[in-house]
Amino acid sequence: MKVALVQMNPKVGDIQGNSRKALQAVREARARGAELAVFPELTLTGYPPRDLLLYPSFVREAEESAGRLARELGDLDIAAVVGSVGFNRGKGRPLRNLALVMEEGEIRHSYAKRLLPTYDVFDEARYFEAGDAPLVFTLGGTRFAVTVCEDVWNDEAYWPAPLYRADPLEGHPPFDVLLNLSASPFSVGKQRLREDMLSSLARHRQAITLYVNQAGANDELIFDGRSSAFGPDGGMLARAGGFAEDMAVVDLASAGGSVAPDDLGPESETWRALGLGVRDYCEKNGIRSVCLGLSGGIDSALTAAIAADAMGAENVHGLVMPSPYSSGHSVRDAEDLAANLKLGRLDTVQIQDAMEAFGGMLAPVFGSLPPDATEENIQARIRGNLLMAVANKFGRMLLTTGNKSEISVGYCTIYGDMCGALAVIGDMYKTEVFRLCRWINRDGVVIPESTITKPPSAELKPGQTDQDSLPPYDELDAILRELLERRRSPQELAAAGGFDPKTVMRVAGLVRAAEFKRRQAAPVLRITGQAFGVGWRMPIACRSVFSQGPVPVSGTGAQP
Repeated sequence: MKVALVQMNPKVGDIQGNSRKALQAVREARARGAELAVFPELTLTGYPPRDLLLYPSFVREAEESAGRLARELGDLDIAAVVGSVGFNRGKGRPLRNLALVMEEGEIRHSYAKRLLPTYDVFDEARYFEAGDAPLVFTLGGTRFAVTVCEDVWNDEAYWPAPLYRADPLEGHPPFDVLLNLSASPFSVGKQRLREDMLSSLARHRQAITLYVNQAGANDELIFDGRSSAFGPDGGMLARAGGFAEDMAVVDLASAGGSVAPDDLGPESETWRALGLGVRDYCEKNGIRSVCLGLSGGIDSALTAAIAADAMGAENVHGLVMPSPYSSGHSVRDAEDLAANLKLGRLDTVQIQDAMEAFGGMLAPVFGSLPPDATEENIQARIRGNLLMAVANKFGRMLLTTGNKSEISVGYCTIYGDMCGALAVIGDMYKTEVFRLCRWINRDGVVIPESTITKPPSAELKPGQTDQDSLPPYDELDAILRELLERRRSPQELAAAGGFDPKTVMRVAGLVRAAEFKRRQAAPVLRITGQAFGVGWRMPIACRSVFSQGPVPVSGTGAQP
């Protein structure tokens, strides 16, 4: 028997469109000799559907479409296992996260996901009631066990401290092949963990293990696909391509299939993931072109390079907005970048007149008060207005260019450089931005060399550099990783040595004080295990682990 692992890119909420894509994929699978096609988790609704699930009409449409799809498959002489949603007819929460076994024109079996994640970006217990029964169905003499995503992530033979009390596979009825329908979000390095875990699982259960993952991006979540098959000895039998729709066909009899080549290096993964995130965010929202500010700095350069690759350079509009403090080399770097990328359009708008106009209007209010960060932030907000005007006039989507280091400590201006609909590199620390730009330039100059080598600067006052206000980025990023990702308190980190205690406490205070800014920021494409967005749920008004003092929420500018 041949089984097709259908790595589909659904659009959240487009039940009819997703159903049509699934039907076409089944036809292709049958043409390739498959007798069973297996799809990702929640194929028909797309993952994650979030509060669309609170609308009964949405769930009814999913149930009706599942029944219709099963009938349409009846003439194709192939079975399918499709992820969808259905009402819970018993006690508990109103819905179930289902894997539906379709055969001979009907839904023969239904399996409800048993482990519902409620950590990081997941909130499935908000909607679903957990299943309580295993499912094994027989096709062509082969016994298939059905699981959905998290159900296979609790194997005591692999995890030293399993997250859940029960393992759905413990005491499971006998099976020959384990199916897992997944919608597993991407993070850098996660594929190595997946492959190691699935290989261990296949050995532990002594069964061929077929893992089918969603591909594509939905809002800030990116799904890298890489659906795969492992034999009972833990060896990889097949793997679909990464970051794109694909189909891998596994021959169970010969334990054979094709393994798509892949590059698991962090720079390659990051580049492909962010490109997919931009492309799908735009395509699924009907957006054909984007715009962004080009400062000559490394963050806007990387954002532009990603956008040009994802959208086509002709669909990227850059705007250079020099002030009296902008250096000549920054303008040249922006122009050189646009030429290297062959951007569709580049415009230059001087902001000195606007700065003077604001100064004149505010002079009666500010009186003799000396200039400070207020005037710097006015520059950023002038630029934000110009960028929004370009986006509005030409029907383009504005991309923000801030990195994770800046967003963490509030080195950004609300209604200024934070303007935009998508934060492309908002989950990349500044040091990672430099590394990725050097990787992009590995075969030739794309990012101007001076953009990479010059000291980072917002250029909002004469001679300014980021390190006037922040610790060196190597030090800052290392501290942020400990605070944000490894969950170490600033007190623990300061006491452990390795960092200056005063710097640790200062950075922690900045993280806390910037929380209100992050609530108003654009969605951040998630590429790590801890991004700002739905997986970060810190209160604003609180006695925080980061800082015990008051939070200056009135400071909405670029200075931490």
